[in-house]
Amino acid sequence: MAPLDKSLIAGLPAFAGLSDEELDAILATARSARFARDRSVFAQGEEARHFHLLLSGHIRVVRTSPEGTQVVARFINAGELFGIAVAMGLSSYPASAIAAVDSVVLSWPNAAWSDLQQRVPGFSAATYRTIGTRLQETQATVMEMASEQVEQRVARAVLRLVQQSGRKTPDGIEIGVPLSRQDLAEMTGTTLHTVSRLLSRWQANGLVVGGRRKVTVTDPHGLVLVAEGRRDG
Repeated sequence: MAPLDKSLIAGLPAFAGLSDEELDAILATARSARFARDRSVFAQGEEARHFHLLLSGHIRVVRTSPEGTQVVARFINAGELFGIAVAMGLSSYPASAIAAVDSVVLSWPNAAWSDLQQRVPGFSAATYRTIGTRLQETQATVMEMASEQVEQRVARAVLRLVQQSGRKTPDGIEIGVPLSRQDLAEMTGTTLHTVSRLLSRWQANGLVVGGRRKVTVTDPHGLVLVAEGRRDG
């Protein structure tokens, strides 16, 4: 198999400042694969044999409780590492990763992890920054679940997605990931009915514009006030 082109990763934040030699070292054991929408990259509980980076597309990270309840933990955007169980000392994946759209994934065998840590310190540092960021997001979500009303939680989830993947359009800031109302319900521990009611009200009040698997925030400041409990949506 021909070696992967270093230009695939040279511009990504995780590899900023690395030399051509370091980029070649990172790619030496990597393999790329395409995943059609709704195809699983890996499943919760599966033995973690690889770690991954999303080259293009979006990945939905889903956790399932012992009772069978699904929670959308987060979305992975292009350029982000994911499935890094090896970096956390885990032998299996704690959640499932599912392609939200057609996606291209770069994967390494876990056996490459120690070598990359030693040879490319920047890669290791980027990985642990990713872990730290996601732990902070998880802690914030737990606090929101415990202390905030449903409308605040949904507003915060929408704003987080705007920050992670938002892009400006003539109508406002469109969330870059394909987001269904069920996804939003699973992210915030509420029901599809509640999310549908909130989005309809927010749209009527000029805060958002909704569409099929699409949400555009038309009044970011207004939605921030809702998230902080200083305005009814």
